[in-house]
Amino acid sequence: MEREGRVEVEKVGGRSTVTRCFSKYPLKFIIPRKGDSISCEFNIGDGCTTVLTTQASTKVYKSVGFKCCEQVLEARVGSNALLAVIPDPVTCFSTARYSQKQVFRVVSNSSLVIVDWITSGRHESGEKWDFDLYKSINHIFMEDDEPLFLDAVHLERGNVSSIAERMQDYQVIAMVVLLGPKIKHIQNLVQENVKRIMSDQLHIPSTVSGHQIKTHSDNRFAKPSFIASSSVFGPKGIGVVVRIAATTTESVYKFLQHQLAGMEPLLGVSPYH
Repeated sequence: MEREGRVEVEKVGGRSTVTRCFSKYPLKFIIPRKGDSISCEFNIGDGCTTVLTTQASTKVYKSVGFKCCEQVLEARVGSNALLAVIPDPVTCFSTARYSQKQVFRVVSNSSLVIVDWITSGRHESGEKWDFDLYKSINHIFMEDDEPLFLDAVHLERGNVSSIAERMQDYQVIAMVVLLGPKIKHIQNLVQENVKRIMSDQLHIPSTVSGHQIKTHSDNRFAKPSFIASSSVFGPKGIGVVVRIAATTTESVYKFLQHQLAGMEPLLGVSPYH
C-alpha cells in the first residue's frame, strides 16, 4: 500500500529529533522549529481578485533564548485589482517571540483589505499575554514608493510591567484596513457601524429628569467589553483603518463577519463564515 506520509524520530544529541519527514498532498506534516523565518511574495495582476487566508490561528511556539520567528509578506496589487488578506488571529505561546512585516504596493485604483490581529494566548493553559515579543508592521506604498499607510504594533515583556498588566482585561487587539474603489461602500458602512457600536457601548444612562444614574457605588462606569475606532487616511480619504480591543475572540469574529459580509459578491464567499 502506498503511504501518503512518513515520519522518523531519532535521538540526536540526547534530544528527540525528526530525522525524516515525507508527506503527499493532501496530507502535510508541520515540524515546528525555533526561530523559523518565512518570506513570500505575491503579484496580483490587473483586474484580478485574490484572497489570502488561513485554516486556523497562526500559532507561535515557545522560543529558545532570543530566537525570534519571522514572517515577511510582500505584495503588488495591480490596476483595478483586489487583494484581501483575511487570516485568523496570531496566537503566541508563553515566552514566544514573533515578528511579522507586510508590505503592499498599490496603484491609484487598487483595492486592498488587511485584517491583522492577535489574541492573548492559550487561555486553556492559563496563558494570557505571556509571550516575550510580538511585533507587526504593515506598510502600504503608492507608485514611486510614496508612503500611503505606515503602521507598527510592538508588544514586549518589560522590566517594570508585563504585557498582561498593560492590556488589563482585553484579550484581543485587531486592525482592519480598507482601501480602494471596489470596497468604498464597505468603508462607508463600517465607519457608520463603528460609530453606532461605540455610541451604544459608551451610552450614559439617565433618568427622566436628565440626571445621571449611578451604575456603580464608586460612580464609575464599567469598561466596554468591545472598543473600536475608525479613521480615514490617504489623499481624499481613500482608505479607512479600524482598530479594535476586545475581551473575547468571538466578539471580534462576529464584528468581522458582519462588517465584511458585503465583500461576498467580490470574493464569492463571505469572510469569516
